[in-house]
Amino acid sequence: MRILVVEDEHLLADVVARWLRGDAHAVDVVYDGGSALERIAVNDYDVVILDRDLPVVHGDQVCRQITGSDSTARILMLTAASNIDDRVDGLTLGADDYLPKPFAFRELGARVAALGRRARPATPPVLHRAGIRLDPHRREVYRDSRYVPLSRKEFAVLAELLRADGAAVSTEQLLEKAWDEHTDPFTHTVRMTILKLRRKLGDPPVVLTDPAGGYRIP
Repeated sequence: MRILVVEDEHLLADVVARWLRGDAHAVDVVYDGGSALERIAVNDYDVVILDRDLPVVHGDQVCRQITGSDSTARILMLTAASNIDDRVDGLTLGADDYLPKPFAFRELGARVAALGRRARPATPPVLHRAGIRLDPHRREVYRDSRYVPLSRKEFAVLAELLRADGAAVSTEQLLEKAWDEHTDPFTHTVRMTILKLRRKLGDPPVVLTDPAGGYRIP
């Protein structure tokens, strides 16, 4: 998934991002509400992890603008304000979930995964196609019952191709979902990742280059 972390505590924001990247998500980080609105205007996020007490633009206003726009991003409010009234206020503003600090990273990851499933069209918990079995929760991939060890990016790219259900996925779409904003859009990183993925999945080739552009698993 493509995730935006909005948190003014730099250390916490960076640790959250590192944890989520370990689950093969593409994660962007900003430290104030104004920067969050700039990123949301140009990127298609699945989930926004939003601190409530933010500088420049308050988190409540960021939440209102997301929910008032055509964005399909799900919002997880992450804040030290943990009493019932604060949680009700956050959900009333349009947040989809609310997690008070301090929190367990495993719970954060599980809540993000649940929100991501709601942000996309419904897909089965385990993806199957062309002899490939991908389990997002166990981070495991098998082809014809053979375990295939993949890097985080290879796993993320394969998951996007499987979710497309046979349709072509463009290089731009893969960059959007599997890499963060610091990736050069003119880089060959997608092509190189596809080459490595093909080699690891083995013969016969299952990740095809689509004549109209992009890649697909038929």
